[in-house]
Amino acid sequence: MKKIILLIIVGLFLQVSVPVEAQILKKIVKKVKKKADQKVDKKIDKSIDEVDPVFKKEKVDSLPEEKKAEKNLQAEKQATSEPILNWAKYDFVPGDKIIFEDNLADEENGEFPSRWDLRRGNVEIAQLSGENVIMFRAGSPEIIPYIKNPEKDYLPDIFTIEFDLYCGNGTFQVYLYDRKNQKSGSSTGYTSFKINHNKMGWANNFSKLSDKSLSERRWVHIAIAYTRGKLKGYIDETRLVNIPHLGFNPKGITLYTYIFGTLQEGHYYVKNFRLAEGGVKYYDKFLQDGKIVTNGIRFDVNKANIKPESMGVINSIYKILNDNPELNFSIEGHTDRDGDTDFNQKLSEDRAKSVLEKLVSMGIDRSRLSSKGFGETIPIDTNGTSEGKANNRRVEFVKR
Repeated sequence: MKKIILLIIVGLFLQVSVPVEAQILKKIVKKVKKKADQKVDKKIDKSIDEVDPVFKKEKVDSLPEEKKAEKNLQAEKQATSEPILNWAKYDFVPGDKIIFEDNLADEENGEFPSRWDLRRGNVEIAQLSGENVIMFRAGSPEIIPYIKNPEKDYLPDIFTIEFDLYCGNGTFQVYLYDRKNQKSGSSTGYTSFKINHNKMGWANNFSKLSDKSLSERRWVHIAIAYTRGKLKGYIDETRLVNIPHLGFNPKGITLYTYIFGTLQEGHYYVKNFRLAEGGVKYYDKFLQDGKIVTNGIRFDVNKANIKPESMGVINSIYKILNDNPELNFSIEGHTDRDGDTDFNQKLSEDRAKSVLEKLVSMGIDRSRLSSKGFGETIPIDTNGTSEGKANNRRVEFVKR
């Protein structure tokens, strides 16, 4: 304000002493005073807004209609938040009693897989990156589990199927009956999952895993869950098939492939096949037994790294702990009898600790958990069969 008064005095002085420039100087003084008044008005408006928001609303109401509409739209956008999607895309929990398992141990390269039977085509054991796999070759090959009395219904009312599949150039199908020894029992004709790289379908209704190229060659983890008429199918960590009423009774299993051509690039490979009978829900099991026993938490061979397909089980355990804050668990690891005793002991300890750390990372307080390992010392099944060994390789959650 002092500067403005000074300029006015100077202007008046010049107006008297130099009449020729009086009008020009008068205009300059007027502009300077106007700009100063504008700055003062802005400061006053800001102070008023901070004190009383009503003044702010009145200022908006005094704007032209277009500007007012624009400001109102911006306010609506800020006030409206995006809806939050909560979708359990991976709720698979494997059965707790192994019926049939094949990890291809002790198989000879080039031979037919000893735990399977052949319906047609050509199937052999091969090694992929040094690991035994079942290789589906030419002739639209089909194989079925080699079990006693295959003509009977050997699938229980609740069961799960899991295996790793290296996708080839064609279509892979999992029939839910033994195509060599059983009739389908389906009036609709739809009896199989169809798997094509990143897609899975039932009755030709395919769901995509992602927008990845359909010709991508890679390992995927396949999981299928059947519960008294309800059927679900998963690739990796995403559920792609969810059928509330299947319409027929699954009785057996057939793995079938249709391959485009006979080149190596077209072959499908399978490993780590497991069929298990389902059981009661984990929380009900805990109420009944005081502990939860699961072989659904998987680790890399001879390591404590948790595999992604274990998250269905771990999510269930997390929910039980989260919903019951008074509950504390001792996490206990167990192995089969294969290998060195001391190594198995250390491995069971490390695996139990890995599960503990995973639950802590998800938000469970560390003080509610402890871990220990028992190695091969407490088997719950025989170590003389693949299925028995699989049941012995387990993690237990014991109330403490």
